[in-house]
Amino acid sequence: MSIGRIIVGYDRSADAKEAARWALDEAARTGAPVEFFYAYEWPVWAPAASMVPSPSVWPDSETVQAIKETLAEAVAAAALSHPGVRTTIVTATNEAALALVNSSVDAGMIVLGSRGHSAVVNLLGSVSSAVSARARCPVVVVRGRPDGTAPVVVGVDGSPPSEVAFTFAAEQAIAHGTHLRVIRAWKPVQALWSVPPTVERAVSPQQRKPFDDRVAAWRATYPQLEILAEAVVDHPASALTSASTHAQLVVVGSRGRGSLRGLLLGSVSQHLLRHAACAVAIAREPKD
Repeated sequence: MSIGRIIVGYDRSADAKEAARWALDEAARTGAPVEFFYAYEWPVWAPAASMVPSPSVWPDSETVQAIKETLAEAVAAAALSHPGVRTTIVTATNEAALALVNSSVDAGMIVLGSRGHSAVVNLLGSVSSAVSARARCPVVVVRGRPDGTAPVVVGVDGSPPSEVAFTFAAEQAIAHGTHLRVIRAWKPVQALWSVPPTVERAVSPQQRKPFDDRVAAWRATYPQLEILAEAVVDHPASALTSASTHAQLVVVGSRGRGSLRGLLLGSVSQHLLRHAACAVAIAREPKD
């Protein structure tokens, strides 16, 4: 299977290198090319009088050359570790999130590290949140080096985005030769009429039946894949974060649409981007 190019934010940091390794492994599996991407912004120093021209003084030629050398080193390393993967280099002198979102229109996937020296791979900054929310393709944020024997985890809720997430997660689990944990979490409901108030902690058979039926259909579609289904009463963010401690990848769907995507990335996704113990994938259909 061949997909669109995989864009990896790269700045030579340890986390960026882990993101590159993840992206190159995915490219080797799918036949996709990998684009090593670096975006940086620079200040414009202006005098007090607004009528006087204000030339940019950064980046200078040495900075530009250093960035090119960093990316060239990544390409050289990729040629040794993944000789069959095609690689390219792209730099952008633009706001990092905007540049990545624009590039996502014709990309197959964006892969970012959890931390880094530049805004491109700064998980806790606005860039990763914006890219994860607004990109037009799946986004994977790599956290540490995953255990290749650990399962893939996917959170579902019966919505169309969670169907997309399941498909992405199933393909990843099959590719890595591991099983898939499917978690359906219902938020706890407090029974205010009881004295003292209690919290319902059990999933009723009526609540669970549509989930069980869907799991049966998935098992029929993917007979080669071991699928473990879990129905729990817990906040989805909490349930998936706990599951991430024994997973190599957690997958969730995206609910964002159109120009408001950056405002519509769900709280579950945002929580996982900050607290998951493994890589997180925000799955969506390319160009959705």
